[in-house]
Amino acid sequence: MPSVKAALSKPFASLIAKRIRKWASKPVETQNKVFQSLIIEAKETVFGKDHNFGTIKTYEDFKAQVPIRDYEELKPYVERVVAGEKDILWKGKPVYFAKTSGTTSGAKYIPITKESMPTHVEAARNAILLYIHETGNAKFVDGKMIFLQGSPILEEKNGIKLGRLSGIVAHYVPKYLQKNRMPTLETNCIEDWETKVNAIVDETEDENMTVISGIPSWVQMYFEKLIEKKNKKVGDIFKNFNLFIFGGVNYEPYRAKFENLIGRKVDSIELYPASEGFFAFQDKQDEKGMLLQLNSGIFYEFVEAEHFFEDNPKRITIKDVKLGLNYVMIISTTAGLWAYNIGDTVEFTSLTPYRVIVSGRIKHFISAFGEHVIGKEVEQALREATENTPISVNEFTVAPQINPKEGLPYHEWFVEFENEPEDELKFIKDLEESLQKQNSYYLDLIVGKVLRPLKVTKVKKGGFQTYMKSIGKLGGQNKIPRLSNDRKIADKIYEFQLTK
Repeated sequence: MPSVKAALSKPFASLIAKRIRKWASKPVETQNKVFQSLIIEAKETVFGKDHNFGTIKTYEDFKAQVPIRDYEELKPYVERVVAGEKDILWKGKPVYFAKTSGTTSGAKYIPITKESMPTHVEAARNAILLYIHETGNAKFVDGKMIFLQGSPILEEKNGIKLGRLSGIVAHYVPKYLQKNRMPTLETNCIEDWETKVNAIVDETEDENMTVISGIPSWVQMYFEKLIEKKNKKVGDIFKNFNLFIFGGVNYEPYRAKFENLIGRKVDSIELYPASEGFFAFQDKQDEKGMLLQLNSGIFYEFVEAEHFFEDNPKRITIKDVKLGLNYVMIISTTAGLWAYNIGDTVEFTSLTPYRVIVSGRIKHFISAFGEHVIGKEVEQALREATENTPISVNEFTVAPQINPKEGLPYHEWFVEFENEPEDELKFIKDLEESLQKQNSYYLDLIVGKVLRPLKVTKVKKGGFQTYMKSIGKLGGQNKIPRLSNDRKIADKIYEFQLTK
């Protein structure tokens, strides 16, 4: 018999699904309302006055007044907010800073306001409710749930609390889920990732775990430690585990490995959260892509990635996006981020409603020779080279080799296999053919003898974890870039005595 909680979740899920359908069916109107509200609310802020928000009536006005900025360019305003000034980017002061590690700017402080905070929580909740509404499966709400996340311990800076986004969100778990939630607060506060995962294994091994959530690479570490301790597949340890919730990276490169670790298939929900906002979640089990959150205080703009680095690239709204193109996503939000480049590239898989996949990072690409290979392309190549085979991959990254000791330059794939290919040459050939098929620039460079076909360098098991530990980024929301346009990561990985 389902519990009262499971029974009540179904009508609630139906109500939420109806509300979402309402705004999703009027996307342009919904975004126009968000846009107008943002401009009105921020009119009297320092940023609003500096950019003449009082005169902005249309999107064209906005584009003329507010240039695209990344964190570095917005930093002078953010520093004033961090210093404790109010009414700078958004009215009043933020309630939190989500602290992230920037690549060029050291620590980044992303403001979260009382208006933006609820949207992070509601989107995660709604993703689960739409799953219940679609599948009718609500039994999992009676079991234990785990989210592998950063520490919920928060620091304070000039009266504003700061920490990792996942640690901040941990303080907003609804009361009706508190009893089901794992691990304990004490374990969640452990900073060292390996110590934390071992403690989570000890706490959860005998529980009725029904939902497990986190970044796939770190959930994999948890699964492997569970199996090592119990000598059973995860699906046998947790008989009622049937829902995996993930975000942060594409799950496809991990899917075969996970099904092997679990011992069976489980349903999954993909999320697209970031410190800057909760942008999308998977709303249908059988549809590719995640539903773009158009009603969450975020106004979206898009620039074709191919033209992004040109002077004054064309900025468009959802009204003018097309399927299959790679776009840099630009956001303006109730947290006071304005025409802000978060660094992600997305591709639309549906326009009714608007669904996206994350195709990569605008800074994470290989274009040492003009090929502009992106994350989505290397992930798809790996998927095509491993599907319907026993090959499984734990982790990988790709970098250009511009100055080889001999022969032409090439792309070097660093791959940590769980199950190695029996025919390595065929595996490399399949990777190569998929990349050439997807990327005509890359094909032209191979045909024109500017590049030679890719090379695979095998990484010892645990090599990527060792590397991440060495740079202080093991666990939490940290992840290996799928590809880089330089050898910084590649050369470091060589230092860890990986097989060549």
